Amino acid sequence: MIEDLLLRSESKTLEFKRDLSSLDPILKTIVAFANTAGGIIVIGRAPDGTITGIKDVFKAEEALANAIADGIRPILLPEIEITTFLEKNLLIVKVAHWKGSFYLKKEGAERGVYIRLGSTSRPAGEELLGELKRSFLDLSYDQQPIPDLSKRDLDLEYASRFFKSEPLNEEKMRSLGILVPFAGRIVPSIGGLILFGKKEARQQFVPDARVGCARFLGNDKSEFLDRYESEGTILDAIEEVPKFIARNTRLAAQFGEMRRKDIPEYPPSAIRETLLNALAHADYSIRGTYHQIAIFDNRLEIQSPGMLPFGFTLDDFKSGVSRIRNRVITRVFHQMRLMEVWGSGYKRIIESCVSGNYPEPKWEELATNFRVTFFPHSQTQLVFREGRATPLEPEELMDRQKMILRLFKKRESLPFREIYKRMTPKISERMLRYDLAELKRKGLITSKGKGRAIVWQVL
Repeated sequence: MIEDLLLRSESKTLEFKRDLSSLDPILKTIVAFANTAGGIIVIGRAPDGTITGIKDVFKAEEALANAIADGIRPILLPEIEITTFLEKNLLIVKVAHWKGSFYLKKEGAERGVYIRLGSTSRPAGEELLGELKRSFLDLSYDQQPIPDLSKRDLDLEYASRFFKSEPLNEEKMRSLGILVPFAGRIVPSIGGLILFGKKEARQQFVPDARVGCARFLGNDKSEFLDRYESEGTILDAIEEVPKFIARNTRLAAQFGEMRRKDIPEYPPSAIRETLLNALAHADYSIRGTYHQIAIFDNRLEIQSPGMLPFGFTLDDFKSGVSRIRNRVITRVFHQMRLMEVWGSGYKRIIESCVSGNYPEPKWEELATNFRVTFFPHSQTQLVFREGRATPLEPEELMDRQKMILRLFKKRESLPFREIYKRMTPKISERMLRYDLAELKRKGLITSKGKGRAIVWQVL
């Protein structure tokens, strides 16, 4: 076990220290592990991988145990083991995750709280301190009442559209947590506002409960081609985001003996499942960040605010363990049959990719954000060879590019402004110029003239 441990890289749950010459960084890491998801510290291995060992290991063990007892509050009792590797002594400190805010005694109960972000231990900050406290009390952020609002700040007509099988009365909304009691009144919960709040109330109290989409030129974010910013609730985004993805990605065609099979560039069911999970399990208490869907030439990213819940790791998620962060949102999604079985999302996403011959997505925890990256189906990439495009069937184009081709009547030549005028729904001029260039490169349209006199014609 120790040999395997020493060969790994530092991570959210693993850290190496050369020696005990500086105890403060070790205590910070122990606090961060206890608060976040547990972890292991190996003392006696240098950052470059050299096994330095510890000379007087029993004295070092006693010094470390005393430092932990004196310097961390509440009292924390990690396992400290002595082991030998290549004839050198090492200390292995195993820290379990415990509910509560552990902190460095000398820094105090607020400033001394540390959490694990990637392979570093950092001060928790106000928002994550709040999340830690809610975790200790077994509460979720979206269950909290908003005293300044009333039932009138919810769009009940809009909400009723999602509960056609039974009336959405006050009793139903209270059972789902959309409405909650506060000081003798009934007010919306944060989750209720995120799901069904009127625009003005959402913009005031939960302005970051939204989704932004972008299609970029190339493989970085230097130039936009198309954008979408959700104006409705996250429920509207569940319908609008797939439309944005469809109009900005390719559709290939595979022909069998009897029928043609359309192949989207990315797996639709896996994308939808990932989007639902992101919306249901995001940390909406974090200000200044929101759900982002980014489409590049070589990948599609779905990023949501919030690290994994405290006490929860990526391995837990992949093994099917369920940890609900937003009880109201998740309960409503389940009632609406948007989410079926707890903890089965990862399995369904992987099965969808495997069955459609898509590459497996990449899952990453990036500080206080979580990102899932999808990669294109190989069939949709075969159109590019040696910098040139082979002839395409119309089905292999993006929906938006098909629409452009349909704008032309037989043998009709159109200037750019007329094409832009005919486009419905509207897209940016930059996006239209990109599509025209792509269609020309693929041999489906041609252009004549120069400058403003250029006209386009379907071949």
